[in-house]
Amino acid sequence: MATLLMAIMIGLLLLGFPMMIPLITASVVGFVMMFDGFGQMGTFIQQMMGGIRPASLIAVPMFILAADIMTRGHSADRLINMVMAFIGHIKGGLAISTATSCTLFGAVSGSTQATVVAVGSPLRPKMLKAGYSDSFTLALIINASDIAFLIPPSIGMIIYGVISETSIAELFIAGIGPGLLILVMFSLYCLYYAHKHQVPTEPKASWTERLVAVQMALWPLFFPVIIVGGIYGGIFSPTEAAAVCVLYAFLLEFVVFRSLKLPEIYRIAKSTGLITAVVFILVAVGNGFSWILSFAQVPQAILESVGVNDAGPVGVMIAICVAFFIACMFVDPIVVILVLTPIFAPAIQATGLDPVLVGVLITLQVAIGSATPPFGCDIFTAIAIFKRPYMEVIRGTPPFIFMLVAAAGLIIAFPDIALFLRDLAFPD
Repeated sequence: MATLLMAIMIGLLLLGFPMMIPLITASVVGFVMMFDGFGQMGTFIQQMMGGIRPASLIAVPMFILAADIMTRGHSADRLINMVMAFIGHIKGGLAISTATSCTLFGAVSGSTQATVVAVGSPLRPKMLKAGYSDSFTLALIINASDIAFLIPPSIGMIIYGVISETSIAELFIAGIGPGLLILVMFSLYCLYYAHKHQVPTEPKASWTERLVAVQMALWPLFFPVIIVGGIYGGIFSPTEAAAVCVLYAFLLEFVVFRSLKLPEIYRIAKSTGLITAVVFILVAVGNGFSWILSFAQVPQAILESVGVNDAGPVGVMIAICVAFFIACMFVDPIVVILVLTPIFAPAIQATGLDPVLVGVLITLQVAIGSATPPFGCDIFTAIAIFKRPYMEVIRGTPPFIFMLVAAAGLIIAFPDIALFLRDLAFPD
């Protein structure tokens, strides 16, 4: 049955249907096969509704709304200008500033696609003017934006936390170390690229200009302070942190910066509502699809067929990385988390793996797949935003994909990269 359902999904995807249609179709076909008709369809609907019932999911639309407000306002530009003021003058500084800005905006928005738009739109023309090739520039933007999946708040981590019943607060703080590791790796590669291609440096900013840039970026810099400090200071939960972020973003852009007018609230709310609807449909149907697979004991059959049940902790982590990486090359990241996480749950539990460590690895693989050909979602976001052909967008991605895979290997070999801060914040 699993082979038939996957064939249905892949076939409909190749025909150009949006992801929710193949998922719904495969789910309904699987249900009819199991229960010989539509008579028990109410059970499937209950499973779907159960997928969107957890209160933690309320954080998703609120983080999307906060990111949308900031993307349309001045927060992203102020963060970018601050980073450029400090490191824009060194060799490869503009490229490093792009990667750093993606990390900072990821700590504000939690969305890779919002980061591609907010950071890529102003910095891509500057990088092209400075002498960087367009293929390198586009690859850097879409891959550095993936750090937003790891740095809190991360929408991917929220979905994984809900599905696996893992602490979202612990997942958030565990993503900081890997996110910074990837930033360092990307920065070193930017240095190498700039020296190899003799990219000229930018003018050095004076300390007065730097001070002004910091003052301008001070308000947006409070976003990660609110999220991380508020959660780990015990002031509020991750869901409450999302609500506070919306309020802060609104006050910042509408009252302090006055970059947006009140009539624009409708367009922002409409955009957030449309994105949220798609996400929640995928979550609901994905939960129903996962229930069908579990009911048919497909996870056990798959794990036994590839020998994962007999593998140790390292073998299970490698299998998880490979499965999620390949799946996200073809399918929406949220769907991959929803479908594959329950499949690997028995092996994770049997080997005693820390679910937080597994969550970080899964989130990283989802991020890699989102920027990997043929169908990584960030690739098509870049194509739509920058109006560049597909081959040009993916031409420069291999070095970045290699570094991201290497980062996953380092996390498997040295779990404390992800767990050190978690253990400090949650000593229990």
